[in-house]
Order: sequence, then structure tokens, then C-alpha cells
Amino acid sequence: MSTPPFAVTYEYRCPFARNVHEHLVAALKGGAGWDVEFLPFSLSQAHVEEGGTTVWDEPEKAPELLAMESGLVVRDRDPDRFLDVHLALFSARHDEGRDLRDRQVVAGALAAAGADPAAVFAEVDEGWPRELFKKAHEHAVAEHKVFGVPTFVLGDQAVFVRIMTRPAGDAELARATIEHVVGLVGAHLELNEFKHTTVAR
Repeated sequence: MSTPPFAVTYEYRCPFARNVHEHLVAALKGGAGWDVEFLPFSLSQAHVEEGGTTVWDEPEKAPELLAMESGLVVRDRDPDRFLDVHLALFSARHDEGRDLRDRQVVAGALAAAGADPAAVFAEVDEGWPRELFKKAHEHAVAEHKVFGVPTFVLGDQAVFVRIMTRPAGDAELARATIEHVVGLVGAHLELNEFKHTTVAR
């Protein structure tokens, strides 16, 4: 049975988004033929109180959006490099413990993945990636009640999921993990919450 199209939200600061997206990338690089959308979501905006200034309109918050905007530039302008850039930005934050609000850190991740930092930042500075980011975030909230990352969106169903493991380069494990989650999202609407009381070590 083929896997239907689906989307998964991400934010580079979230370790659980890192886990899920490493599975996605490992499986895709291993030949998974999924139609998957990488859907940006802002944790900064999710924590803005009702009536407060949005992160999109707050100049002091601009550095918090830089990595996501840079990834969107690569996704839409240089898609062949997106998966590598996607992993590099997650790695800079979670494996190297670096600050993605720093342009030099983001530039280093872009360059390590084969992208041109100057060209990417020129696009970011034009402003369209922020508008794209804002539109995607607001649509996810309005249409699917998304509140965090990672959230799987399949048709009109949206499910927040935490995967505790990383694929460690195992494409078959990654494929099976993601397909299991997508299967649960699409076929088991009665399953609303399923959470282990302890975490396996």
C-alpha cells in the first residue's frame, strides 16, 4: 500500500523535530518515494501572547527566524541541496550546540552543505522568505490547529508526534518509522493520545 502525501512541521531549535526529520531525510535519501512537504513552523510565534506583536513584525526577533528563512530559500531556490542543508542546520544546533541566531553559524551550516551563504542571505534580506514562513505558519494554525513541532499533517488530520530515536543512517529503519507514524495518523482516528509513562534508555 502506497504512502499518501503528507507534511511534517519543523523548527531547527526543537530536538524532537531533529529526530523526525533525520528519519525523513534518511528514508528519502534511501529511496523512499514519498510526496512529503517540509512545513516551517515558528516556536517563537507560537509563544506570542494574544494581542502581542507578532514575531514577523518584531525587528528584535529577526535573528530567531534566520535559520528557518535560510532553509526556505534553499528549499525553494536550490531544492537539490535542501535535504543536506536541512540536516546541517539541525546538526549545528543539536550536535554542535551552536546559536542559530548568529549569521556566521548559519553561514557555516549552509556552506558545509554546499550552499552559497551570500546568495542565500541576499534572498533572506529581500523579505520574501519571511512572508512565506508567516503564511505557512498561520495556515497550519488556522487550518490544522498546529501548536508545535513535529506535527504530521495528512489530509485534514494533524497529529503532534515525538519520536525518541535517531536513525543513525539506517534508511530502512527510517522508512519503517515514518510509514508507521503516517499509517497511525491516517487509519486510526480513534487514537488521540498514546504516551509511554517512562522513556526507554
